[in-house]
Amino acid sequence: MGMPVIDLKNISVKYRLAKDKPKTLQEYIIRRIKFKKIEYNDFWALKGISLEFTKGKATGIIGKNGAGKSTLLKVIAGVLKPVSGKISINGKIAPLIELNAGFDRELTGIENIFLNASLLGYTRKEIKRCIDKIIEFSELEEFIYSPLRSYSSGMISRLGFSIATELNPDILIIDEALAVGDEHFKRKCKERILNFKNKGATILFVSHDMDEIIEICDNVLWLEQGRIYIHDTPKIVVGEYLKHGKCQ
Repeated sequence: MGMPVIDLKNISVKYRLAKDKPKTLQEYIIRRIKFKKIEYNDFWALKGISLEFTKGKATGIIGKNGAGKSTLLKVIAGVLKPVSGKISINGKIAPLIELNAGFDRELTGIENIFLNASLLGYTRKEIKRCIDKIIEFSELEEFIYSPLRSYSSGMISRLGFSIATELNPDILIIDEALAVGDEHFKRKCKERILNFKNKGATILFVSHDMDEIIEICDNVLWLEQGRIYIHDTPKIVVGEYLKHGKCQ
C-alpha cells in the first residue's frame, strides 16, 4: 500500500435543520416578533468516517443524493470543519467541487484564471508560467477576454477544470465536474485525470456515471446516510450499487 496522502479519523459533520421551516420571510419575522422558538433537528451528514487515501490512486465516491458525498469532499478540501474527528492532508489540493466557486462573474476569463489559481494557493509567477496552457486546454481562446457572465455553465466548468489540473496538484477533488460539457471535452478531461494518476496524484472522484467510475477509479466508496456502506474494488461496489437500484 502507498503512503497515505489523506488520513481521516472518525470524521463527523452535523447540520441543524428546522423542524417547521417558515415558508416566507414575513412568517419568519412574525415568529421572531412573537418570540416563537424555532425547533431544530440534528442531521448527521457524515458519521464516524475513517479512511486513508494513498498516493497515485483514484477513489470513486458514489451514493444517492444526500448520502454525504459532497460533504466529505468539502471536509477534505477544508471548506467545512467537522464537529469531531481528525484530518491529515499531505499535499496541495485542487478542488473542483462547486461550479462557480472561486470565480467572479464580472471579471474576464483571463482575470478569473489569476483569481481562481491564487485561491488554490499558487503564486502569480506560477500562474503566468501556465496561463497559455490553461487557455489552450480550455478551448476558450475566443472568449478569454470576455466577462464570465457571458459564459455558459459548461464554459465555466471547462475553465475551472483547466486551471485546477494545469497547476499540478498533489490531490485532485472532482465533484461531478465531467457532467457538464460536450463529449470531446469530457474525453480530454478523462485522459488528463488518468495522466495525473499515473504521475502519482491522488484523485477523489464523485459521479453518478458508473461507466466513468469504473474507467477512472482503482477503488470505490459507497456512502449511505453519511456512513461507509461498502469500500472495495469498482467491480464489486458498482455491481452492488446497480443491483440495489441506488443510482439517482
